[in-house]
Amino acid sequence: MTAHLEHRITIPPEISMAELLGRRDEVLRAIEAGFRDVDIHARGNEITLAGPTGDVALVARLVDELVEMAASGTPLTPDVVTRSVAMLAADAGARPADVLTFNILSSRGKTIRPKTTGQKEYVDAIDRHTVTFGIGPAGTGKTYLAMAKAVQALQAREVNRIVLTRPAVEAGERLGFLPGTLNDKIDPYLRPLYDALHDMVDPDSIPRLMEAGTIEVAPLAYMRGRTLNDSFIILDEAQNTSTEQMKMFLTRLGFGSRVVVTGDVTQVDLPSATTSGLRVVESILKDVDDVAFCRLSSSDVVRHRLVSDIIDAYARWDRT
Repeated sequence: MTAHLEHRITIPPEISMAELLGRRDEVLRAIEAGFRDVDIHARGNEITLAGPTGDVALVARLVDELVEMAASGTPLTPDVVTRSVAMLAADAGARPADVLTFNILSSRGKTIRPKTTGQKEYVDAIDRHTVTFGIGPAGTGKTYLAMAKAVQALQAREVNRIVLTRPAVEAGERLGFLPGTLNDKIDPYLRPLYDALHDMVDPDSIPRLMEAGTIEVAPLAYMRGRTLNDSFIILDEAQNTSTEQMKMFLTRLGFGSRVVVTGDVTQVDLPSATTSGLRVVESILKDVDDVAFCRLSSSDVVRHRLVSDIIDAYARWDRT
């Protein structure tokens, strides 16, 4: 028979029970949904847990983490609970509070933080390395977090400018049929970068920053022949670079600069005869110091929960 345990937790008096349990007990309900075999009762400033020993121990860890988050001023929501439960289920020694209270950037009333252990490791790698590769499926925050780190570095005067680039895969025949100037044709490929930028920088200041060259958004082909010093450089959708383009981009690195390369090797749009530079770059650079490779997975998806399920379903289909 499974051993059962009853455990009582006393919440520090400086922590509001109403804040800890959530509006209309929504945080408490989320904890109960994650651990259906544990009876959870809150009375006064005490929470009593009863159930299988292992589950009770995890809920106790979870409550400790939530108390630490509440003490730091982090708003507690069912989503915070769900993400914390996922971290603890994957690794009983995980520290959700370290992940979910790590502020990267605050802008326009919004604080940008990693939401999974994988995202926190990715952000830490960007801090520790000159060149970082963020590889993973859609919705894992690869580009968004890299953009937040770029804006943070610019605000801290660690760099003088941000350079954002993407390969325009359709820069050949199909792009030619689109109306307008070359910039009009290329703009749709760069739009996701503009969208992320607008979340982090006052939109009214963006034209001025771009005119001054402090922020540059350009297709990858425009990088050839340049040396980028004192810059935070992001290459997005890198799975659509050839091996030659990847080499060209990486060798733009100048003094005082950092590079983040993001992409999803399962969504390559290159012609079948062209090898994706992102697919082979790790084997090429595996012995080069100061280069990090971070792999994000469906567990790091921060969009609708179905996105994670869809990614896993496609992965199973690919294996058949």
